[in-house]
Amino acid sequence: MAFFGLFGKKEQQQPLSEAEQQQQKEELNAGLEKTKSGLFSKLARAVAGRSTVDAEVLDQLEEVLITSDVGVETTVKIIEAIEERVARDKYMNTAELQNILRDEIGRLMEEAEGDDDAFGLEVREGVPYVVMVVGVNGAGKTTTIGKLAAQLTRAGKRVYIGAADTFRAAAIDQLAVWAERAGAVMIRQDMGSDPASVAFDTLKSAVANNADVVLIDTAGRLHNKIGLMNELTKIRNVMAKVIPDAPHDVMLVLDGSTGQNAFEQAKQFTQATKVTSLTVTKLDGTAKGGVVIGISDRFRIPVRYIGIGEGVDQLRRFDRKDFVAALFGE
Repeated sequence: MAFFGLFGKKEQQQPLSEAEQQQQKEELNAGLEKTKSGLFSKLARAVAGRSTVDAEVLDQLEEVLITSDVGVETTVKIIEAIEERVARDKYMNTAELQNILRDEIGRLMEEAEGDDDAFGLEVREGVPYVVMVVGVNGAGKTTTIGKLAAQLTRAGKRVYIGAADTFRAAAIDQLAVWAERAGAVMIRQDMGSDPASVAFDTLKSAVANNADVVLIDTAGRLHNKIGLMNELTKIRNVMAKVIPDAPHDVMLVLDGSTGQNAFEQAKQFTQATKVTSLTVTKLDGTAKGGVVIGISDRFRIPVRYIGIGEGVDQLRRFDRKDFVAALFGE
């Protein structure tokens, strides 16, 4: 896996063999199977018995996209784009609709992707790259950190993990298991300690030991947005005392299986702190994978990773073209 999203440029790596590429495609297809089958079964019902794309078909398509968790705003954009094509081409049959839908979804996600250079800073000698990971409890933050740490250490990176979610003993213990498994160093304090203090200690230790990457876990409480904002701001300010431009990335982890709730979580966290990348987890067990399309479009924040299974390598670097191809069964 190339860590382009983390470091701003691709690390040197051996190209995947054809067999490995095929395996990755099959795993992505399998991970999105529920979303794909749900979308196309609804689409098939919407166009059943229709020969042309007319206003009624477009109304049906709008309902299909909204009930597939693409989101209202993004759905409206897609429908308007298809309406323009119908008006321009004068005649369009329903057999073409799938291809047109694929093109419009790909175009929207390309617009949201942004410049690759904006994904992150290049690692500098002696200065660890700091990722602050945020998200609600249960979204998969701890697992994402563990998988990412494992992939990074396997790529030869020295990784430090800061257990700054000091309100849940289970989260700290789970993170410790992942850190040991990944070969990463974890910094922790007692339950109830100041999260900013944990982040500070982690960065100090990482700098002293020439770490390449620091992953900081944070608490995922949304019951008080002001409290969340203050806590995350304090963590950021304290880290900047050790490394002036830290954190280099604020990664929001969203549970894809929650559908529209993921939109609300994204809204809350983007209001609480500056989010620079997204990871969408648990896509393999849900038919709500359309949420990736809507969140990518609505928030204009790059989707960095997607989770399509329990395995370490099933936290995948998000590729828009591969995602759309898998979604449409190509």
